[in-house]
Amino acid sequence: MDVMKRFLKYTVTAIVVGVSLSLPAFADEAELNRLFEQLKSADAESIGMIEQEIVAQWSRSGSPAADLLLQRGREALVAGDLETAIAHLTALTDYAPDFAEGWNARATAYFQAGKLGPSVADIGRVLELNPRHFGAMSGLALILEELGNPEKALEVYRKIEVLAPERPSVKDAIERLGKETGGQDI
Repeated sequence: MDVMKRFLKYTVTAIVVGVSLSLPAFADEAELNRLFEQLKSADAESIGMIEQEIVAQWSRSGSPAADLLLQRGREALVAGDLETAIAHLTALTDYAPDFAEGWNARATAYFQAGKLGPSVADIGRVLELNPRHFGAMSGLALILEELGNPEKALEVYRKIEVLAPERPSVKDAIERLGKETGGQDI
């Protein structure tokens, strides 16, 4: 298990450090930029609504088949049928490999199934395609904490904070991990 943890830590480090600057292929870039500007100055009460609008943009694949696979995968995920969710979302990532939200949904399914390695790999792909994906970053931070790497988790939370400075869960995590690590991130 130590080998697996080391592998995951190295993989996570590569993801945190080596995120490309590409944009999601199917969302409206101008609308996303407008929403992200709003997110930077949003109060804690309006963050959720703005984030939902952003996720709605990210969820536009440009393909009815991909949209259906994402919907079915999400429905299976909500129902707790992780095997079916992973199957639908794997079909989606095979069909639309440049659609970041498919990778993100599958990363969530893998995480819920306790498969941290595949989850981290999918998060890496999400962040290659969409470096502003705060949901994927949040998942990565949770995994880092679970793997006992609070310094890297703190680093990821600080990246989310740049996108949404008033997001309460991120502020709480930064405060908690700051105390735990002495405020040091790598």
